[in-house]
Amino acid sequence: MDKIKKFFQAPGEVLGKLFDTAKDNISFLLLSIAIVAVILAVAFGAEAYFAKKNGTPRRNEKLRVRRMTQIALLSAVAFVLNMFSVPLGFLPTFYKIDLSELPVLVGAFTLGPVAGVVIEFIKIMLNVLIGGTTTAFVGEFANFLIGCAFVVPAAILYFAKKSKRNAVVGIVLGTVVCVAVGCFLNAFVLLPAYAKAFHMDISGLVAMGAEKNGLISGMFSFVVFAVAPFNLIKCSAVGLITMLIYKRISLLLKGGQL
Repeated sequence: MDKIKKFFQAPGEVLGKLFDTAKDNISFLLLSIAIVAVILAVAFGAEAYFAKKNGTPRRNEKLRVRRMTQIALLSAVAFVLNMFSVPLGFLPTFYKIDLSELPVLVGAFTLGPVAGVVIEFIKIMLNVLIGGTTTAFVGEFANFLIGCAFVVPAAILYFAKKSKRNAVVGIVLGTVVCVAVGCFLNAFVLLPAYAKAFHMDISGLVAMGAEKNGLISGMFSFVVFAVAPFNLIKCSAVGLITMLIYKRISLLLKGGQL
């Protein structure tokens, strides 16, 4: 709540700091924008293909307005959930788990993978605009990208044929993709970018992991015993809760219609 108050009391100061940070990390931001565009293209292409294959009718104006309202609502819920995170005792303190992907996955299942990407993006943007960034946008980009790595494959598979089985298989697939993408990106992109943002060597980040987990001794073990378990636990928790609540939430979002 303090972050929200601060933003509305001094929006110019917050935005000024964000602009300065963006100038200092322009190459990373450009890479982030390119990857976001690719993710959107994949989600849009898959959604359009399965809509045509399944004979899904095009949305009219009324449905578009409802869709925008639902996306805004789910984005707000995701942003609020993102504010409540807890550390895991065996991981470095900068890895904190939250359930902000829950409304993103629900939205992606109900409205399609494109909506999931948009909800994830709005959640991150709200967090940056209100809370700023302490990682030169690296943490926010990691949150977005790894979140999409989980949500988009799950939603695409579910949209291919909507059934409980496909939802479960989609969540499992999304979890596997998320863990794999998370490990690869942390090793080759995110951890080096984190180190640069915090003005420290990667060995310093590995040492922070070693303090919490004796199995960590280098980059490979950091990825295997910190990054992989973190994403596995988060995706499993979000997937399980989604399966428990999705039917009721989807009915609510669809206005009580099956």
